[in-house]
Amino acid sequence: MVKVRSGASLLGADVRTPASPDEATLERVPNPHPGALYLARFTAPEFTSICPVTGQPDFATLMIDYVPGDWLVESKSFKLYLGAFRNHGAFHEDCTLRVGKDLVDALAPRWLRIGGYWYPRGGIPIDVFWQTGAPPEGLWLPDQGVPPYRGRG
Repeated sequence: MVKVRSGASLLGADVRTPASPDEATLERVPNPHPGALYLARFTAPEFTSICPVTGQPDFATLMIDYVPGDWLVESKSFKLYLGAFRNHGAFHEDCTLRVGKDLVDALAPRWLRIGGYWYPRGGIPIDVFWQTGAPPEGLWLPDQGVPPYRGRG
């Protein structure tokens, strides 16, 4: 499980990428608009992890949409957390859900969804989607904008 800390101690500091997600810390900061219904989006187009069987690298675009409650994720800590997957061996489904669930545990958002759009390996792309439930009524929810994989033909 990821460590959670309130504040922004990593911001502006010279910090190395953690060796694994278990060594990472997600920092959270107070949401200045906790009563407002709005969506925050993170796009990670260069997410990487390692296949736990072959040790080969896997690549994905992660799209994370969340409706903040009392907390926001501090973006530098989130960037370092995502980078910690670089040498982490796990299947696509595990990586995608781990990121989503770690954010839910750290932030207690009103709602969160994650789309993991994985590049093909062995000729098969795998897209993984997870959300915490139905989006709040009245929320403007834009499309994630990542097209499904299309091969030639």
